[in-house]
Amino acid sequence: MTYSVNCSILLTELPLLERPAAAKAAGFDAVEFWWPFAEAVPADTDVDQFVNAINDAGVQLAGLNFFAGDMPGGDRGLVSWKGRCGEFKDNIDVVVGIGERLGTKAFNALYGNRLDGFTPEEQDELGLKNLVAAAEGVSKIGGTVLLEPVSGTPAYPLKTAADTFAVIAKTQEAGVDNVKFLADFYHLSVNGDDVAAVIESHTKDFGHIQIADNPGRGAPGTGELPLGEWVSRSRELGYTGYIALEYKQPQDSAFSWLVR
Repeated sequence: MTYSVNCSILLTELPLLERPAAAKAAGFDAVEFWWPFAEAVPADTDVDQFVNAINDAGVQLAGLNFFAGDMPGGDRGLVSWKGRCGEFKDNIDVVVGIGERLGTKAFNALYGNRLDGFTPEEQDELGLKNLVAAAEGVSKIGGTVLLEPVSGTPAYPLKTAADTFAVIAKTQEAGVDNVKFLADFYHLSVNGDDVAAVIESHTKDFGHIQIADNPGRGAPGTGELPLGEWVSRSRELGYTGYIALEYKQPQDSAFSWLVR
């Protein structure tokens, strides 16, 4: 099984730039991150330090989020955020640059919360334009834009697989074919989706898989979700990518569930 450690939610006891090496020491060869900078266009020196931390650790950066705003403050992406289109477009170039240097192919674009003062239709029109721009940008390095349902944020409009696939279909109609579904089994389950049915119908459309148990968003085995069954079935149906560990667990027990 090829696992990737999300170092934005795991190993958080350590400074961010030390986490790739800690993941390697724990036996993993791949990591992923939410956007690791405070701004859409960080200083070149900050980007260099991040790239060096990945390279020095000897791990693959399997996934990277586009800038999503102030995540601790409740933001969940700029894709459909009216008034920040230029910021998102500028971020695409930085993301592509990092991806090119590190061989990263998967880039998660959080869609963004609904905003007061704009209709959903207005936001969705912008969202489509930005997703197409992101897809065209990462296509230069053979990349894929990922789109996911998210739980715990009422203002985030993509809550189910159906919500998300409807947006992906619009990107295909607009002429791009590298926007794929991020199957986060935790978010899907919390939002009431039939995860097993999604796997049966859509594994061929998965661009990435992320897992956490529920309740609590902890490590597999701390909750009630049949994550092992879901992962195995996805593999049987042809998914060959990483299984990203995106859960909350103290460092000393973060991977004790995993027998390697």
